Amino acid sequence: MSKHSSQARSAARLAAVQALYQQHMEQTKLAKLLNEFHQHRLGREIEDDQYADADVDFFDDVVSGVDARRDEIDGKLTEKLNESWTIARLDKTMLQILRAGSYELMARKDVKVGVVINEYVDVAKAFFDDREAKFVNGVLDAVAKAVRA
Repeated sequence: MSKHSSQARSAARLAAVQALYQQHMEQTKLAKLLNEFHQHRLGREIEDDQYADADVDFFDDVVSGVDARRDEIDGKLTEKLNESWTIARLDKTMLQILRAGSYELMARKDVKVGVVINEYVDVAKAFFDDREAKFVNGVLDAVAKAVRA
């Protein structure tokens, strides 16, 4: 994969987490959500921040896939979380990072496990500190062992 397409996928993953967060908080319908990101976010400049060109098809697949398989994904996450943690207790951004990463591990066998985990650890670092990034690493590693064995 070229450096540009790798960066485009990284941008798509970050945008997917943001879209999933927005959908969770505002209960936005999938078609409207995808359209809003296509028209106004992906590759655009917002408040002097240039959003990187994202792999739009990859973005659509992750967001649509999480939307379609949310119950299955949440079930897998619940299995892998420590007993004292529940989906409801997770920070809302953290939950979307874990959902998107889990979806890729479950459905995108074309993407290597290490790539998926590293990419979502990097997304976590955009929002959280190292402790939370390590949490993402641990949970996604556990999901990977369950779904890619």
